[in-house]
Amino acid sequence: MTSQPDPSLYRPNVGLVLFSASGYIFLGRRINGRGAFQWQMPQGGIDEGESPQDAALRELEEEVGVSGKLVDVLEETTDWLHYDFPAEVRRRMPGAFIGQRQKWFALKFKGSDSDIRLDRHTPEFDAWRWARLSEAPAAIVPFKRPVYQAVAERFRHWAGENHSIETQKGRRE
Repeated sequence: MTSQPDPSLYRPNVGLVLFSASGYIFLGRRINGRGAFQWQMPQGGIDEGESPQDAALRELEEEVGVSGKLVDVLEETTDWLHYDFPAEVRRRMPGAFIGQRQKWFALKFKGSDSDIRLDRHTPEFDAWRWARLSEAPAAIVPFKRPVYQAVAERFRHWAGENHSIETQKGRRE
């Protein structure tokens, strides 16, 4: 059994897997993304005194423009998943954190594609698409890949039996 890293060294964070009615997931393209690994699921920091679920719903609205009223919370990881920042990222980050510790949430989207508004707050994504959950680990920067693989494994039962990519509605490039 592996021991959990010292939580004081990792910024508390949430990650969101937003499932469509047909079992696909939301992937957003980072505005400042580089190269092949610019797609990711929404994520963000937990504010002081905020619960992980409250942070997840806040981040959903800030990054995707979707209100918490348009989702059902399906599942929350029981433990924290960790990743370390590479040295070049750590140099650009404020504070003494060496990485992030994340609670992940599976959310069922009850809205329509037109409810997704990347411009409701300061945009972090410039495009989005529906994708298979199994595609997410290959789309993310390599240092986050083990967490995405763990999330894909833990939440695969919410993805259903879909084997092909849904039409990429809402994609703006």
